[in-house]
Amino acid sequence: MTVVEEKPAPAPARRPNAAWALLRNSWRQLTSMRTALILLFLLAIAAIPGSVLPQRGVDAQNVDGYYAEHPTLAPILERLGAFEVFASPWFSAIYLLLFTSLIGCIIPRLRDHFRAMRMAPPAVPARLDRLPQHAVLTGTPDADAIAAVLRKRRWRVAVRGDTVSAEKGHLKETGNLLFHLALLAVLFGVAIGSWYGWHGNRLLVAGPDNAFCNTLQQYDESGLGARVDASDLPRFCLELTDFQAKFLATGQPESFRATARVDGGAPRSFSVNSPLRLDGANVYLLGHGYAPVIKYTDRYGRSQTTTAPFLSVDGMLTSEGVAAFPDANVDPKTGARDSKLQVAFEGLYLPTAPDTAPYTRSLFPAERSPALLLFAYRGNLGMDAGIPNSVYKLDQRQVTSGRLARIGDGKLLRVGEKWTLDDGTSVEFLGTKQYATLSVRYDPGEKPVLASAAVGLLGLMLSLTGRRRRVFFRVTTGRSTLVEAGGLPRTDYAGFAEEFAQLVKDVEDRDSEGPVNGRTV
Repeated sequence: MTVVEEKPAPAPARRPNAAWALLRNSWRQLTSMRTALILLFLLAIAAIPGSVLPQRGVDAQNVDGYYAEHPTLAPILERLGAFEVFASPWFSAIYLLLFTSLIGCIIPRLRDHFRAMRMAPPAVPARLDRLPQHAVLTGTPDADAIAAVLRKRRWRVAVRGDTVSAEKGHLKETGNLLFHLALLAVLFGVAIGSWYGWHGNRLLVAGPDNAFCNTLQQYDESGLGARVDASDLPRFCLELTDFQAKFLATGQPESFRATARVDGGAPRSFSVNSPLRLDGANVYLLGHGYAPVIKYTDRYGRSQTTTAPFLSVDGMLTSEGVAAFPDANVDPKTGARDSKLQVAFEGLYLPTAPDTAPYTRSLFPAERSPALLLFAYRGNLGMDAGIPNSVYKLDQRQVTSGRLARIGDGKLLRVGEKWTLDDGTSVEFLGTKQYATLSVRYDPGEKPVLASAAVGLLGLMLSLTGRRRRVFFRVTTGRSTLVEAGGLPRTDYAGFAEEFAQLVKDVEDRDSEGPVNGRTV
């Protein structure tokens, strides 16, 4: 009787974990070189608005100017983060994804490259005549002599009996990896600067009365890194003592140079491309303009003088601004202030005014014929409501509601001229002071980014100039010695045929000099 053994039932197939499979495939896609290139391209595109549009962290005044020129478009761009591109969530998302993708790409390639560097060149193929380059040597060199010639020309050599294998060009992959590591270091340096850096912008009028100290409250606009507190800012005070601007005959700027005094010390000069370097911060010169000095005498004979920075609106430094006197017309007997008698002057400053009307645009940015076109307003300036307003413009809501009324027509004043208003009060144009727009910044990632960029450039040069190639030699002995050579370029290399021919010639020439004992690798 035949006994039939029953085979055990096959185990049911194990169903893969769907969540794990999705996570694994997503990681593979993210860390692929194709994804890294796409993310790098997206990062470059995302940085375009930061280069084209004014950025609040660099120059808040230009952002305000953009709002004035594009009142409909600017709020939409603000919601999209276009005025703070490099701090926006969508830019940070691309940045972090690229950072992760590069790490996932580089680590496996580093491992494979180190393994390839430590391995000996591969064995000689069986059919050398099938390689792109092939030759039969006329001399009778031995393997050691061939290896000596190759080593002298910096080839990595392996001698296996009567065969010689050699390769060259690993610097190509080394440069490629060096470039990607440098790119990773650049991203890391930018992140360090974002975490531990800070910046503050300040419009600083020349003179000791306008000096400021390095505190957040004294900046027009400021920003701190995620790991920086206000108490971490270095302590120093800065006074703008002088500003010199040179212009070409066409009105284009030639040079800007500011002089500042730090903590009461000796004046120090700095310019646009040469910042003022302090202990823990750098002071950059962003722009400059004029601040008219205006004196107002109210109905009680009390005079007030203000220096009002005006913002330039064109390349000829035609400037607009406001000089406000909220404490004017205070009754000296009672000390009561009538909010309906506050005064402000909206003005247009022309460094070089034309000789005849219309006085709407300066003819040259330097002060050759300065003039100030003023428009007077009286009423409630709206400063007591606690609502923040621009110091460079009147609150148009007060004008529209009638709480602030314009007084007569405008008046063009030259330096030293006075304008008497309808109620007997007067305003006088005393002259101007220059101001500079400064950006005080600290970026600890600046030097690492510079060093990484230099290393990346070196890696790129190595990657572009490196050529991976291999050559093989086989010495066959018998009735006669036969030396066969073959060459194989691992990358596109138009000059490999000439290099291979020269290498074969060098081996033949060395053979004519006699045998040389080589070293087996």
